[in-house]
Amino acid sequence: MHDLLTSYFWHGDTLRSRSVGGVVHAALLDVPEPPARLLADWQREIATNVPLEPGDVEPMPLARARARWPDYAQCVQAMSGWLGTLGLPAALLPASDVALMACRGARYHHDGAQYGGAAFCNLFLSDDKGLDVHFPVTGQRIALTRGTALLFDTGQPHAVVPRGSDHGFDTADFPADEDRTQLFLTWELSIEDAQVARLLGIDFDVDPATASRLDEEQVRVNGEQAEVCARSGRWRNAP
Repeated sequence: MHDLLTSYFWHGDTLRSRSVGGVVHAALLDVPEPPARLLADWQREIATNVPLEPGDVEPMPLARARARWPDYAQCVQAMSGWLGTLGLPAALLPASDVALMACRGARYHHDGAQYGGAAFCNLFLSDDKGLDVHFPVTGQRIALTRGTALLFDTGQPHAVVPRGSDHGFDTADFPADEDRTQLFLTWELSIEDAQVARLLGIDFDVDPATASRLDEEQVRVNGEQAEVCARSGRWRNAP
């Protein structure tokens, strides 16, 4: 039996319910390597202002990066082209919020408590450092390298772990003397866009009664509050 996952997300001033999409779309796109001075700037930023502990996922300054990144538009174009092959309109990506992120691995988590109204669309910019993104519910493990593109429901648990590991997330896999940092662009696509919902297999208003009495975004499992174990990726009862 599969767990029944339900996301409750803000729709204007009220919460709306939906299923959690069980489809993860992935591709490997041909995108240029970021210029050396931009890579050096990212290293300095992480060393001084964004100290990443194992498992951390943190924002990076995008406006400054774009000023030093002549191929940024090419990355966006590649991502838009891929989404077009999935049936999404070309205008969707430029109209969506975008951020530059850095991670040093990532603990198992979901983002449905903050971004329940969105799907994440990620483009990884770093070279292969022996890491996978793992979606424990779907069973997918996708190698992270420059050009890895993902589209997934924010309510899907996921983590960034060493390739081939079967022990879940462990901070010991990210020693201080080894560079396992990944940089990526992430766009927030509206989950209520009919084509996005279709691609991810989402149904809306699956539990309006519960949605009407809640006051914050969340994901419930089989009707109960639950959280993701940061090490194993398994759902467990919320405290």
